[in-house]
Amino acid sequence: MSNALSELLAERDWLLADGATGTNLFNMGLASGDAPEMWNAEEPDKIRKLYRDAVEAGSDLFLTNTFGGNASRLKLHDAQGRVHELNRLGAELGREIADASGRKVVVAGSVGPTGDIMVPMGTLTHALAVEMFHEQAEGLKAGGADVLWVETISAPEEYKAAAEAAALADMPWCGTMSFDTAGRTMMGVTSAAMSQMVEKIKIPPLAFGANCGVGASDLLRTVLGFVAAGSTLPIIAKGNAGIPKYVDGHIHYDGTPELMADYAVLARDCGATIIGGCCGTMPDHLRAMRHALENRAPGPRPELETIEEVLGGFSSAVDGTETDGSGPAARPGRAGGRRRQ
Repeated sequence: MSNALSELLAERDWLLADGATGTNLFNMGLASGDAPEMWNAEEPDKIRKLYRDAVEAGSDLFLTNTFGGNASRLKLHDAQGRVHELNRLGAELGREIADASGRKVVVAGSVGPTGDIMVPMGTLTHALAVEMFHEQAEGLKAGGADVLWVETISAPEEYKAAAEAAALADMPWCGTMSFDTAGRTMMGVTSAAMSQMVEKIKIPPLAFGANCGVGASDLLRTVLGFVAAGSTLPIIAKGNAGIPKYVDGHIHYDGTPELMADYAVLARDCGATIIGGCCGTMPDHLRAMRHALENRAPGPRPELETIEEVLGGFSSAVDGTETDGSGPAARPGRAGGRRRQ
């Protein structure tokens, strides 16, 4: 299947993804507890700015403002009947910005978790999860998204449901999970287990990987776990810009542009192909990341000690794969990236 993302992957050794959605929107005035997706209809100029800022900072792809655009999450705002509309609008605004950029830029339709727990621990069935993801996917497709971008997933069952929904919508897709519990997702998935799962999915993603989590160091250790598992697919690394701190009444991430530039180069050297930022990553971070990727020569695959020295200590002594010996481990240190003045 030929599409904008697969074409770019064939042309380039690395691609720069975008940064944070929520952090940037909060800086534009989004109130805590509000649904960002409502701004696709109510504040379209701010969403255009969100997208444009990423493109002008050098991103080759950006995610739409639709992370919580499924019926389960929108129900919290009595907007479950607006799934198709809000996702279509989010993608349409993205298509407008990408097409005006003068270069090939991928519009990635963000698909986040439902927020529900899958059976048997919870009440969310596979069929219902597929239905919700499919409804969202059709809205994103109608708005002109190039690819579905499933992200921040913890449960393998939910990941598989999103993959099935992408197939139903006849859309190419990518998918990341969040490894935030001693190298595992909240539901216990390791980097090795994710690699094995992705290889077995009937219609595999164009790329897979990790986003968010604890800090940049932990995320790169997870990337090394994907590589150690022998994955054959392009790997995504989308780490947070440092560690969150509560400053003057709001959350601030302490990762500087210089630190994120180092992270981007290390991510490439670890084996990631699509490299971006997650929470706290602003346009200034992206510009520094782009400059570093373009101007620093590739290096050898870094050892864990190098990652720790450059980005800061790991949040746990192990990465979750220690029982099968398939991935790296490290002594615990201060979680995530060290602040640079």
